[in-house]
Amino acid sequence: MVGGVTVPRPRSGGTGVAAPRLADIAAQSGVSEATVSRVLNAKPGVSAATRTRVLAALDVLGYERPVRLRRRSDGLVGLVVPELTNPVFPAFAQVVEQALSGYGYTPLLCAKQPGGATEDELVEQLEESGADGIVFLSGLHADTSADPARYAELAARKVPFVLINGYNARISAPFVSTDDHMAAAMAVRHLAELGHDRIGLAVGPVRYVPSLRKTEGFLATAGPGAERYVRHTLFSVEGGHAAAAELFEAGCTGIVCGSDMMALGAIRAARERGLDVPGQVSVVGYDDSPLIAFTDPPLTTVRQPVHAMASTAVGALLEEIRGNPVPTTEYLFQPELVVRGSTARPSR
Repeated sequence: MVGGVTVPRPRSGGTGVAAPRLADIAAQSGVSEATVSRVLNAKPGVSAATRTRVLAALDVLGYERPVRLRRRSDGLVGLVVPELTNPVFPAFAQVVEQALSGYGYTPLLCAKQPGGATEDELVEQLEESGADGIVFLSGLHADTSADPARYAELAARKVPFVLINGYNARISAPFVSTDDHMAAAMAVRHLAELGHDRIGLAVGPVRYVPSLRKTEGFLATAGPGAERYVRHTLFSVEGGHAAAAELFEAGCTGIVCGSDMMALGAIRAARERGLDVPGQVSVVGYDDSPLIAFTDPPLTTVRQPVHAMASTAVGALLEEIRGNPVPTTEYLFQPELVVRGSTARPSR
């Protein structure tokens, strides 16, 4: 007890350090000691957001939550992602999971793996587990060659779901997307303003909606003849490396990439050819993945508004779960160009 208030104990296996004072928790969470006291003793009059901040402070300080604050789950929500090697997918997953936890739901992360469970099999497992809804991130909905009937069947079974990145007009559901057309256009304009007059695009397979939209934005901005400098490849470091090698051979001094991982491959291809980045060639990524600012050189990239998009997706899904109709439309978010050290005026 501290001042008549029950304060959490250190987690088991700790070092025996004394329990934190109310002042420690208040300082960590940015609220008053009186507010901390109300949260720890489960008193009314505290907003959900403030309660979450105080509980997060307990977690950061490494102390157990009081038993009375261990909320029972209001339900399970699945999050289906294509893979976890690209850092932007874990970034989305983290925000989705935090948002769901804040509303009392338990998130279930399902990542597809080569040779592992398919998206349809993961959905079947989630339904068998009693999931109340599903968030799809860059799933089969983004693949124009995939049959969208699977989502109509899911809706017919009354399973609420929301889709992130990869709008498909044949699917009746809420979509949350980054404006890929704008993303490619702003990257091209940035390189053109620096003086690059031959700009290439290294982007993913043509069957994916984000690739199609980036290509459209690139061609609309780069001007006549730009289609000669478009390379569709794999969304990976190796894919970016292969595409950039061809574009450098074609005389491109600036390359726009469909992901940060592809941009890292492009930089590697430049260095293998003795080209300085950004002295001789410039590279622009896409996503602004965690830690990408610390590459060598720090990567200029187009940032997806991950937090806003993931929060909107969760909000739409929870409305569906509660039985409130949500418009089956696309919520389009504006990207942001983040200029760092991988782009500069080319040397002549």
